[in-house]
Amino acid sequence: MTTAKKRFLFSFGLIVIAYLFIMVFPFFWIFITSFKSSGEIFGSGAFNVIPDNPTFANYVTVLFEKGIIKAIFNSLIVASTTTVYVIIVATFCAYAISRFTFKGKSILLGLILAVSMFPQMVITGPVYNLFYELGWLNSYMIVLPYSTITLPMAVWILVTHFNQIPLALEESATIDGASRVQTLTRIVFPLAAPGVFTTAIITFIAAWNEFLLTITMNSESSYHTVPVAISFLRTQFSILWGEVAAATAVVTIPTLIIVLVFQKQIVSGLTSGGVKE
Repeated sequence: MTTAKKRFLFSFGLIVIAYLFIMVFPFFWIFITSFKSSGEIFGSGAFNVIPDNPTFANYVTVLFEKGIIKAIFNSLIVASTTTVYVIIVATFCAYAISRFTFKGKSILLGLILAVSMFPQMVITGPVYNLFYELGWLNSYMIVLPYSTITLPMAVWILVTHFNQIPLALEESATIDGASRVQTLTRIVFPLAAPGVFTTAIITFIAAWNEFLLTITMNSESSYHTVPVAISFLRTQFSILWGEVAAATAVVTIPTLIIVLVFQKQIVSGLTSGGVKE
C-alpha cells in the first residue's frame, strides 16, 4: 500500500469518525442530561459529561407520575395500526400502478407525490371539522388521517420494488394454472417482501413521530402519543429539561431496537429496487 493511499484512508477514517461523533453526540448528551438534576443542568456542572450527583428521579417522574408509559402504549397502538392498514392499501395500489397500463398513470403518480408535499397544517382544519361532526375526537381514529403522511411515501417505494419483479414470472405462473390470487401470494409478494418490510418500518417510524394531527385531534391526555406527551413536560414558566431528556431516552428505545434488529432487512429493501435490470 502506497503512502498516498495510507494518508487517504487515514483522512477518510477521521472524516467518518468526526461525522459519526456529530450524529451520535446529541443522543449521548440527552442520555447524560437525563441523569442530572435541574441544578446541574443549569448550574456550573451543565457541561460535565459525568454528573456530580447522578439521579434516577427524572425517570421515576416520567414513568410513574407523568404518564409516559400510557403515551408509549398509545403510540404503539396508533403506529402499529397505521402501519398495517397503510401497507395493505399501498401494496395493492403499488402493484396495480406497476403492472397495469392505463391513461394518466404518470399523472396519478404525480398526484400521489404532490399529496405528500402538502403541509400538514393545510389538512388539519378540515380533518378536525370532520372528526368533530363524526364524534371521533379524542380517540384512536386518529390513525385514519395518518395516511396523508405515510401512504404516498409507501406507494412510491413499493412501486419501485414491484417494477423490479420480472413480469415473466407471473406469466409463467398463469400458464401453469395459478390464479391471480395464487400468483400474488406465492410469487409476487414473497419477492417483494424486502421492500414491503422496509416500507413498513419507515411507515411505523413516521407514525410514531407524528405530532401535529395528534395534538389537534386528541386534546385529552389519555390519548396523547409520545411526541405530544413530551411536549407537555413543562410548567407555566419553564421546560422540565431533565424530564424531557429522560422521556426522550425511554421512547427512543423501541425505534432503536427495531432499527438494530432489522437493519439488514432495511438496507436490503432500500437497495433492492435501486438498480434497473
